[in-house]
Amino acid sequence: MIVLALDTAGTGCFAAVYDGGEDRVLASAGAVIGRGHAEQLMAFVDQALEASGRTLGEVERIAVTIGPGSFTGIRVGVAAARGFALALGVPAVGISILEALAKAAREVQPGRDVLAVMDAKRDELYCQSFKANGEASDTPAILSLDEARRLHAGFDGVVCGSAAGFLTDAPQPGISVSDAVDIGVVGRLGAAADPRRGKPSPLYLRGPDVKSQAGFAVARA
Repeated sequence: MIVLALDTAGTGCFAAVYDGGEDRVLASAGAVIGRGHAEQLMAFVDQALEASGRTLGEVERIAVTIGPGSFTGIRVGVAAARGFALALGVPAVGISILEALAKAAREVQPGRDVLAVMDAKRDELYCQSFKANGEASDTPAILSLDEARRLHAGFDGVVCGSAAGFLTDAPQPGISVSDAVDIGVVGRLGAAADPRRGKPSPLYLRGPDVKSQAGFAVARA
């Protein structure tokens, strides 16, 4: 299966062509850009396809990161994935950043439970735990730092992600303490995902930082 993997959920903008039969990334393209995902994603898709020697018509599935992360970036990626899927008549699946971080950690330390934690700022963490076989133990959640410490006290497994330092005294060898995901991992998870779980949708664990302007509204006559 040929998977087109997209990641726009963070400051990076990446695309990759993954071959599920050979279990390898044929080619990838992208960069850490901060902003401007909508303007640059398609160019990175074209670069990845050209370098892989594959055409868009050979893509059999789309995999896209759905968050948590940048509201704008997530919307760009999900919209692109849905558009490609509709145009090509292939399934699109969503991959959470927490799931991808946990998958990467299991590849480094297989056979262990994994807790993926991202720094959500404001003394809050995005959290989700996974069993050694990759099955989710709970649903993604945003927790206060105190709640996360209480719920995961004594966790006997691998802790990964940018908030790992809040829950463990020392990072484990080879385990990422960043929220940047490996685009190849997104491709692998996408190839294994069940497309029957539905179209990819943004994973927003916190509402947008928009303040109400009700106080300035003009009353209707």
